[in-house]
Amino acid sequence: MTEDEIQSAARAMGITLDAAQAGALVRFRDLLVEANRRFNLTALTDDASILALHFLDSLTALPVIRKIHADLGSAPDLIDIGTGGGFPGIPLKIAMPELRVTLMDGTAKKVRFCAEVIRALGLRDICAIQDRAEEAGHRPEHRERYDVVIARAVAPMPTLAEYLLPFARLGGTCIAMKGSDAQAEAARAAGAIAKLGGEITDVMPVSLPGRDDRRALIVIHKLRPTPQPYPRRGGAARHSPLR
Repeated sequence: MTEDEIQSAARAMGITLDAAQAGALVRFRDLLVEANRRFNLTALTDDASILALHFLDSLTALPVIRKIHADLGSAPDLIDIGTGGGFPGIPLKIAMPELRVTLMDGTAKKVRFCAEVIRALGLRDICAIQDRAEEAGHRPEHRERYDVVIARAVAPMPTLAEYLLPFARLGGTCIAMKGSDAQAEAARAAGAIAKLGGEITDVMPVSLPGRDDRRALIVIHKLRPTPQPYPRRGGAARHSPLR
């Protein structure tokens, strides 16, 4: 994977990356592959998969976030729930340096890896924290504080909505990055999203250069405060999803 290949693939999505940004993604690739030799961080280890299914997939949310930035008139505060190896939060931060980013995951080794990437790339206004959404969503420093709450491949949509919406401020936006079943998932989760204070505003199809698989972003607007019992603790959101 070269800087030119990254820039060309991004251009095919309508995204411009400069040489420094492309170089940061190459370095991120190196760190990801090296860390994966020490522990199971990702099943995707070849360059083509990392480029398409990690980097470019993460960047599909960039147009939505840039619009939020324009509407706010200032850089959004974004939290990436269940970030794993730093996706989508780190590629988004590289592509949009003005973003203020919090990466959150419940697994210590993944959080340590994200912190290692942040240090190695010299990224600012970004941190990695170890916490679980069902706990952090009740903490004053996180609850209803973020302009953008995003997650990728974390849970089915009714469960994911309960994880995401407590973090979004009133007027904020949640983005769930989903696959080909996104429209049906959104329909199944509409009642849960309403109970949590949100409303689906868009199910936006997105595509990756050279790939036929269908993807979409479920975009949710935060209209009302999330009731205090949510997110439920003890795995209730996963075991007994809202309807």
